[in-house]
Amino acid sequence: MSDKTDDIVLPASLLDTDLYKFTMQQAVLQHFPGVEGTYRFTHRDRDVFFTRACFERFQRSASQFDRLQLSQEEREWLAKACPYLKPSYLDYLASYRFKPEHLSLRFVPVPDDEDKNARGDGSARGQIKIDVAGPWQDTILWEVPLMASLSEIYFTTVDKDWNYDGQEEQAYAKAKTLLEAGCTFSEFGTRRRRSYRTHDLIMDAILRAQRDSPNATGKVAGTSNMHLAKKYNVTPMGTIAHEWFMGVGALKGYEGVNATALRLWEEVYPNVLLIALTDTFSTEAFYKDFVTDKHFAQHWVGLRQDSGDPYVFAPRAKQVYEQLGVDYSSKSIIFSDALNVEKALKLKKQCDELGFRCSFGIGTSLSNDFKKASSGEEKSRALNMVIKLSSVAGKPTVKISDEITKNTGDPATVRHVKEIFGIPISEKDEVVA
Repeated sequence: MSDKTDDIVLPASLLDTDLYKFTMQQAVLQHFPGVEGTYRFTHRDRDVFFTRACFERFQRSASQFDRLQLSQEEREWLAKACPYLKPSYLDYLASYRFKPEHLSLRFVPVPDDEDKNARGDGSARGQIKIDVAGPWQDTILWEVPLMASLSEIYFTTVDKDWNYDGQEEQAYAKAKTLLEAGCTFSEFGTRRRRSYRTHDLIMDAILRAQRDSPNATGKVAGTSNMHLAKKYNVTPMGTIAHEWFMGVGALKGYEGVNATALRLWEEVYPNVLLIALTDTFSTEAFYKDFVTDKHFAQHWVGLRQDSGDPYVFAPRAKQVYEQLGVDYSSKSIIFSDALNVEKALKLKKQCDELGFRCSFGIGTSLSNDFKKASSGEEKSRALNMVIKLSSVAGKPTVKISDEITKNTGDPATVRHVKEIFGIPISEKDEVVA
């Protein structure tokens, strides 16, 4: 780990991000070109602080994102690896440049460190505020690499009580356990990775585990990270994220929003990338739309679980498919919510017993699982952060999720959406604006 704190941290390339950012960018260009989109950063752990020095290094790094551009070699690889990305979209991506003027970055010191901050003391503690504003088709690509950059800067500026000892062996052991248990899984760890080096090390380790397990019934399906998919010649994985449903809801209305979002997606991807994310406005709200047209259950190849109790998801999905007369054993469930090996093994066992195909998108448990170097035992916590779409065309976007009392977005719009879907509104509701 480098001790330098003056160097900038940039993505390894424009491809050093997740597949679904590109697939959604193409969909936005087709359906909502020119629509303004804003994003907002939320750091959920209020007891974890950045420093002014960390912020200034992040600020310097973000200002250099416009150096990134798609190479001809990368374009040719994308055309082969992702044939659903149209030549016109690849033209757009080849000309794409991040525009740092779309970013608003602020450092807000904690009250006890306001004087330090006023003196320019780099040790002043506080929170970082990030807002992104511009055409949705342009701002959509900031989320993943910006968080990856911030995480690496934090862990090489503020919290340096860790090292790389045992990282390869740990990732190798996790992968071996999953593979030997028959689990198909993908690496999903870009946004909250400890560092690019960590990401590269663990990707190499899990693929080595697969090579060393020729008789295992499990499989490494690929990675969500396009740069690493190219580097290691594996399949880029991913389809669709919450922001698609959030944006469609704000622009097209919330009545029947899930069905509308699925239909619009199919217009871009008629026969590929058809794994439906269910929990943007809660999974039960999703099913209300899903059951109105049997086509969705028949044509979409599966569902992704990303919040709430994962152990109720497959039994409920089975009920829905059976209600529609669709053979659920031909469908897949992808689990992607805060997974670790133990949870994946339990979910695999449940799905096997039910007769569901399943696979797993594993992120932070692979790309940011560290112990503090000073103790060797205490966990070195990853940053618990998100960047979410906050508005489109001046209209606030919201996410309800299957943690029904934990919502994201404008509080008044959250209440409105909950009322539409018949979701209880309680005093326990937490809304992150």
